[in-house]
Amino acid sequence: MGPIAVIDFETTGISPAQARATEIGVVIVEGGQIVARYQSLMNSGAWVPHFIEQLTGISNAMLREAPPAAQVMHEVADFVGDTPLLAHNASFDQKFWDAELGLIRRKRLQPFACSLLLARRLLPQAPNHKLGTLNRWAQLPDTGQAHRALADAEMAANLTCFMAALLRERHGIAEVSHGLLCNLQKVPAAKMAQALQRLRGSSEAVY
Repeated sequence: MGPIAVIDFETTGISPAQARATEIGVVIVEGGQIVARYQSLMNSGAWVPHFIEQLTGISNAMLREAPPAAQVMHEVADFVGDTPLLAHNASFDQKFWDAELGLIRRKRLQPFACSLLLARRLLPQAPNHKLGTLNRWAQLPDTGQAHRALADAEMAANLTCFMAALLRERHGIAEVSHGLLCNLQKVPAAKMAQALQRLRGSSEAVY
């Protein structure tokens, strides 16, 4: 599988209409392993509310020393290039990726897959589908402090590799690609078993 760029933002709020990114972490996954990493705090001039600082540990003082958001976004966009993207709860990270790129007059080149949507379909027996819960439940490596961008990106990457292995080993899907993940996350949960049965050992698994 791969390469896939797994990203995570920390932000000052839930919508780029009222908030800005404070940190980004990206890991490149290829062949079931993390092969490259990028992480940076980013100073947009936005104020970090107290409850966000308590959640993430990212303070206004830390951001004053951070590189400008525009510089970071140029660097990370070059790092990712046209590699397909994935995030846990991708609708959130996609909004900030698109908004922060737009501020530097760049555009996203590729689709997002979502490990949250995939986990709801492939791991229905999990206690819940929060990223930390899934990683503990699947006994995946501890990547560091939750709600920091690189640790969360690594957690989402490890979870994605776990689900890709599940698709290969339990469901007999020989080739797991980003396109396949994007297609599977759209399948209604009630129809997942039939969809996986159709894909078992089939060339349809290659997109």
